[in-house]
Amino acid sequence: MQSLFQLKQLPVVLMANLVLMHTSLLFLSTLFHCVHLSDQFQPFQYNALKQIQQFLNYPSVLTVFDNTWDFCNVEPSPFLTIVCYEDNVTQLHITGNNGVFPPSLPRNFSIDALFSSISSLSNLKVLSLVSLGLWGPLPATIGKLSSMEILNLSSNYINGFIPLELSYLNNLQTLVLDHNKFTGQIPHWVSSFNDLAVLSLKNNSLFGSLPSSISSSENLRVLAMADNHLFGEIPSLQNLTNLQILDLKNNYFGPSFPVLHHKVVTVDIRNNSFKSSVPNELNSYFQLEKLDISINELIGPFPPSLFSLPSINYIDISGNKLTGKLFQNMSCNAHLVLVNLSSNLLTGELPACLRENVEEGAVSYDGNCLSGEEGNQKPLSFCHNEALAVEVSPQKLRHKERKAMAVLVSSLVGGIVGLAVIVGLSLWVFQRRNRRAAMKGPSTRLITEKLSTVNTVKLLSDARYISETMKMGANLPMYRAFALEELKEATNNFSHPSIVGEPSLIQIYRGKLGDGTAIVIRSIKMRKKHSPTMFTQHIEMISRLRHNHLVSCIGHCFECCPDDSTVGIVYFVFESLPNGTLRSSICGGGVRLNWAQRITAGIGVAKGIQFLHTGIMPGVFSNHLKITDVLLDPNFHVKICTYNLPLLAHQNAGLMV
Repeated sequence: MQSLFQLKQLPVVLMANLVLMHTSLLFLSTLFHCVHLSDQFQPFQYNALKQIQQFLNYPSVLTVFDNTWDFCNVEPSPFLTIVCYEDNVTQLHITGNNGVFPPSLPRNFSIDALFSSISSLSNLKVLSLVSLGLWGPLPATIGKLSSMEILNLSSNYINGFIPLELSYLNNLQTLVLDHNKFTGQIPHWVSSFNDLAVLSLKNNSLFGSLPSSISSSENLRVLAMADNHLFGEIPSLQNLTNLQILDLKNNYFGPSFPVLHHKVVTVDIRNNSFKSSVPNELNSYFQLEKLDISINELIGPFPPSLFSLPSINYIDISGNKLTGKLFQNMSCNAHLVLVNLSSNLLTGELPACLRENVEEGAVSYDGNCLSGEEGNQKPLSFCHNEALAVEVSPQKLRHKERKAMAVLVSSLVGGIVGLAVIVGLSLWVFQRRNRRAAMKGPSTRLITEKLSTVNTVKLLSDARYISETMKMGANLPMYRAFALEELKEATNNFSHPSIVGEPSLIQIYRGKLGDGTAIVIRSIKMRKKHSPTMFTQHIEMISRLRHNHLVSCIGHCFECCPDDSTVGIVYFVFESLPNGTLRSSICGGGVRLNWAQRITAGIGVAKGIQFLHTGIMPGVFSNHLKITDVLLDPNFHVKICTYNLPLLAHQNAGLMV
């Protein structure tokens, strides 16, 4: 059976089946208080932070500024975090959390003055100002932050055009301007950032088309333009081999279906103006998890093989004119959580696998011509006649589009006629929006609420951890710093009966937190030769290694050794898995996995390795994986427990308990 785990020889399809989405943290770098003290914090940085406090009207979350000069060691919280490197502020995160920290900016608030103070923090690499009620145009001084890598200004009231000065930030990797009031077109220079991985401009008032230059953004992983007024054809995105998430819903894009690379994970083009057929290439999108093409005018046959794609869990094709015959014996992916086929022209029988594998209420199929189904099904003749009426070849469709465009251009010559056309189009848009809103069914809303939602702020907080990913690590608690007292209580003061493995430079303990969560703790002694920077880098990497098929670290604690000031101890807290190794469930005397479970386990391990290689930068390689390094959670899902992190490589002890 060990041959099953010669994973380097697994097919590409299996290795590529990466499960995406879920939670990540803004960052974690303000550690090792005993090692790094900000004795040389520059006065101009102190003044800048005090001015920011003043411009934001002295919010309660910033009262800590009144009691310390040592901003670099301020305890991080969900609302405020400051990170320093060599006594320079490199990260500033201030967040108002849905009214918990309500914005109460003064009437004379000046966004120009605010960013003038921020721009004096010349070493700033990460700036996150979220839900603070900021208003006014984004100032040109933003271009002075030349070291900026991650910029998140979401959930404010910033208006006006996206300023040209943003293009001066040559190192930018993540740009998140969601939920603001930006207007104008998407600048063509957005593709000039060589390392841009996340571009998210959702829920603004942007109009125009998507710049063709976006096709050259080869490092782009997330392209989110939902809820704007964008229109026109989508440039070919086939060369974007790293693109995982395409979110263009609630716009006017069309008429042709977007051309994508087959590695895409999420495609959401709901509520647009696509009128072409669904391309057959979708059958080769083996990493595709979510497909929402609903409320368009798509025609032609629906490829039922989408039901059985290896990673698919969400399909919504409702509100189109898709045709085709379904059969009862079709196969489906066992992990489907929502299938909505409503309001199309489908015939045949509902596949039995949709009834058996998908949760009750998660399958919608009203408004078709399916036989043997109760509810709102139309006569077979209706679907046949409608299918004949909408079957238009792509060549004829393009010819009609060119002809319609010529008529529109000629009609705009006359002033009165032009005005009439504009008014007519406005009424059409209004009616179309109403029609779309009316088509939203309650069953779809109900099951969607059961899915894990994606926190954009947390998800996009680190440009090197972009796997948006609706499932990745979704069941894990957020990574955090633990108090030493918590860990002492969890392990009965690190008593010997709790030790797992042999004592050494790294000791491993078993314990249980106050909320009942079972944990495994690795304690690592730090020597003077190890720099704080090195440990900070490794902890940042460990905090990003969160995936459904990895035994993930959920936090850390740092302790200064009382007997030797040159030695410190880092405690890493991991999730605990009680069901032993995969090998014991295949060759041992315990619960034995059947062949289907073994194949699923192999796929899970492949997904974990795929994440280690490509889910973060730099990737984690040379893991020397053995079957004994794979553990089983309470639901017998596999998780890799040993992977090649230099900080933990001194000991190869697993996390079995």
